[in-house]
Amino acid sequence: MDFDKIIDRRGTHSAKWDKMEDYYGVSPDDGIAMWVADMDFHAPDTVRNAVRDYADSVYGYFGDDSDYRAAICWWMKERHGWPVDPAHIFSTHGLGNGIGLCLDAFTDPGDGVVLFTPVYHAFATRIRASNRQVVECEMPLVDGRYELDFEAWDAQMSGKETMLIFCSPHNPGGRVWTREELEQVADFARRHDLILLSDEIHHDLVFPGSKHIPMTAIDGITDRLVMATAPSKTFNTAGLHTGQVTIADETLRARFGARIAALGITPNSVGLVACTAAYSPEGARWVDALVNYLDGNRELFDAGVNAIPGVQSIRLEATYLAWVDFAGTGMDMAEVKRRVQQVARVAPNHGETFGKGGETFLRFNLGTQRTRVEEAVHRLREAFSDLQ
Repeated sequence: MDFDKIIDRRGTHSAKWDKMEDYYGVSPDDGIAMWVADMDFHAPDTVRNAVRDYADSVYGYFGDDSDYRAAICWWMKERHGWPVDPAHIFSTHGLGNGIGLCLDAFTDPGDGVVLFTPVYHAFATRIRASNRQVVECEMPLVDGRYELDFEAWDAQMSGKETMLIFCSPHNPGGRVWTREELEQVADFARRHDLILLSDEIHHDLVFPGSKHIPMTAIDGITDRLVMATAPSKTFNTAGLHTGQVTIADETLRARFGARIAALGITPNSVGLVACTAAYSPEGARWVDALVNYLDGNRELFDAGVNAIPGVQSIRLEATYLAWVDFAGTGMDMAEVKRRVQQVARVAPNHGETFGKGGETFLRFNLGTQRTRVEEAVHRLREAFSDLQ
């Protein structure tokens, strides 16, 4: 579990490193990639060994997936107190594909799909690509922490909305929602007759002092609830494109299953092998060590960046994605981006892509070696040294 070991991903077809110059003008030769949400760590040995062993097999059609389903059920029960019926699990080509399938199965063209923004930018991308309407409900930021404002959002609803995509834990704000907040989300979905798609892909990456509660723990929501999870963020296996959509309600499950069957969606065998190995006691020990390491990166980054006058890094309760507000600098975002990308040579995500409320923010990926986080902090402080 040597998370400090530098792994050079340049020239490996890594989107994060090999495409950052195209998107941000930051050369991988001397830049630091802090945008795409994957980590610069190897997957745990239990996953790598399982994939190596599978490499010596015949790459035919994958048959019995009972071990894979059992591993998912064990993990959700053991780590999250969520009992899952293996028959309720669908495998998708990653969660991006899973979200697209949910839009296809549970909404119609022209329908409104609700997002609590700022939120993961691919949600809006999928909604628009599906010819549905994005309905942005902006979350208030109160003392550096996002809150939910259902009174305002109730007034926004037109009756054309049919789905809510909820991010739990929240990306990019790092919130771990309380039980009371989850109950309010469920009430909102019932009040407006919305399918509730709960994307919980970051549920394993929760820092000390916070505890993730699966949406399935909330009473009276099963008939409209769709759960989306994946091992990809937890174990850094995003390139294997293996996600799970879990649906307890029989009617919803039949609708989703019909779309899966019609489109011929079947999982990648390597992804199934990796997931089975990851969701294990060995994988759990690795995740515990990872979260401890990421917590150190979080503390280092926040201390350094928050020392820049007018800059605030939102305190993360979960995820490895720092959400940094530059509004207090008084600079326009073009100048902020110039300093971050051209002067500091750091490539983050741009906040406006996350929807309303993200306009003055940048998102920095802390899932990397600590020396890189230290160097990024040093460069950012130098780039804004005139403020200090």
